[in-house]
Amino acid sequence: MIYILFFAVLFVCEKDSDDKYIFFLHNRFLEDHELQDEHPEYGRTEYTEIISVFKENGFQVISEKRQGNVNARAYAMRMVSQIDSLIKTGIEPHKITVVGTSKGGYIAQYVSTLANNPDLNFVFIASFRDTDIQNIPEINYCGNILTIYEKSDPYGVSAIARKESSTCKIKNFKEIELNTKMGHGFLFKPLNAWMKPTMMWANGNYNEQ
Repeated sequence: MIYILFFAVLFVCEKDSDDKYIFFLHNRFLEDHELQDEHPEYGRTEYTEIISVFKENGFQVISEKRQGNVNARAYAMRMVSQIDSLIKTGIEPHKITVVGTSKGGYIAQYVSTLANNPDLNFVFIASFRDTDIQNIPEINYCGNILTIYEKSDPYGVSAIARKESSTCKIKNFKEIELNTKMGHGFLFKPLNAWMKPTMMWANGNYNEQ
């Protein structure tokens, strides 16, 4: 199921100067499974429910269910082209937020790096490990950055080290540690714990988390 196809959105959305956009990038599990499939430990990825919450809170949502094991950098390049096109239509960068969970968060980090626009918003969820500094040295945070990770999740920890190694200007940076005790499964569901701060960030409330 695809909510808004990439590249088609610019021609089908009726834009308003007050609209705020969320590009949502789901986790790795959903790339190789159907929407109704359940992870053996975490259950179903509630993708449609997550999208619905964003839309119910007034956001224009741009998202698709990725197919197969996509290359994160190549996929990010497509997104950067679309974001650039959206900006050229008059949408201000600070009204655009790229949100990614797990692998989607890594794609979002590549978007941040390649777009190199300090006015864009980003939310990276459960998508940093200490070894990333050595294993993915090309990532360079750029934009207004919110990172969210879960204390019980081995696949997401504090990303302060990445912030400190990045050379682009970061106007706003915040990090939130959750304690849901759900491990990596917390991002499979539209929990207020991560969705509320994400939407506040997308609304430009950088100091009210």
